Amino acid sequence: MHCPFCQSDETKVLDTRLSDNGAQVRRRRECAACGERYPTCEMMDLNPPRLIKKDGKREAFDEYKLRSGLLKALEKRNVESEAIETSVCDIVHRLTTQSESEVPVEKLGEWVMEELKLLDEVAYIRFASVYRQFQDVEAFRQEIDKLMDKNGKN
Repeated sequence: MHCPFCQSDETKVLDTRLSDNGAQVRRRRECAACGERYPTCEMMDLNPPRLIKKDGKREAFDEYKLRSGLLKALEKRNVESEAIETSVCDIVHRLTTQSESEVPVEKLGEWVMEELKLLDEVAYIRFASVYRQFQDVEAFRQEIDKLMDKNGKN
């Protein structure tokens, strides 16, 4: 890091502390050349990858759209707001820690369905019916049967 006063790259860290719940590291530095002290702030730079839509277009990830989709599926269901936010954070974390720079929207949709399956099975079926474009009642029945078999309810 260059000194903002004399541009020397010979600096030392005097003090380090975490802030913003551990999301930032604040440091107090001193320049070896001119003796000036100055603060710096470091934070993670995790940009989520772009999404590849079904039609091939690329789109920036939008956390608001993710939350909105979850809330629509969970509408009038008895799920705590904290659990919803935890799910949103889990999905965002999975997305930002991907090594790819672009992720197919289908992968994101599968992650959403995994989270909904844990939160509320009715919301999961609601979301799956739109996401997988169920065409008839038979598609609903098959998805419900899979869910019940997995839970040992059949």
